[in-house]
Amino acid sequence: MGITAALIQMCSSDDPASNLAAACGYLRAAAAQGAQIALTPEVTNCVSANGAHQADVLQTEDDDITLAGLRAEARALGLWVLIGSLALKTRDGDGRFANRSFLIAPDGEICARYDKIHMFDVQVSPAETYRESAGFRPGGAAVVAQTPLANFGLSVCYDLRFAHLYRALAKAGAEVLTVPAAFSTVTGAAHWETLLRARAIETGCFVLAPAQTGWHTARAGRPRSTHGHSLAVAPWGEVLLDMGLDPGVGLVQLDLARVVEARDRVPALFHDRPFTNPEGAA
Repeated sequence: MGITAALIQMCSSDDPASNLAAACGYLRAAAAQGAQIALTPEVTNCVSANGAHQADVLQTEDDDITLAGLRAEARALGLWVLIGSLALKTRDGDGRFANRSFLIAPDGEICARYDKIHMFDVQVSPAETYRESAGFRPGGAAVVAQTPLANFGLSVCYDLRFAHLYRALAKAGAEVLTVPAAFSTVTGAAHWETLLRARAIETGCFVLAPAQTGWHTARAGRPRSTHGHSLAVAPWGEVLLDMGLDPGVGLVQLDLARVVEARDRVPALFHDRPFTNPEGAA
């Protein structure tokens, strides 16, 4: 069974309305080129590190203009849409936001939701520090969405570094892993492609990783830059698509028979053995 997938590479700002307009334009372009599913990057609606600005412009899921707009666009186009993630207000007592991915069916209904589990709390260089957990609360459940196209295992950005998550998704039936991201330029240059190819090889899955790219303008707080290079990787580890640095739409063909073939050649998913942890392991 063949699938035509479109990766959407964006340079989102901290203005949700303008980002929605851009995303809708990309979805229309993807549909016009024959895509059956289109995937947007992490924080499609708002790239911002300023908590006060986020509190001012972000909305709850029920009220979010980006979610409503992209659901309407999916319905109008008859297109599956993976909204890489949206930054959303929650009703948590500590006021933290959710970083939530959505799979939207062609009728505009929400097929699956996934809240990013692993928080990006790192110092990647002396001048570049992130504390995602200060503003966002982590999710606690892995998600595989079964669709007529394929079974999709959902994840977001920093999840990429936690191989056990992807093994669990594959064992639960995932054939395609989605890794929308807003990767740092420093860690992206060093690790992005290597980790994506590793996750594909380890699981025998296709990996689709739509990314934010470039210099993200900000009305409030400091702007930031992201790595770009949205990638599609085959189950044997070959890079099928690398979108470089420019925003836009890139198409890739997925043949799910390649998932079966890769797992038959190296059936590592089925070779787990019990073992005791070394002393001192958590």
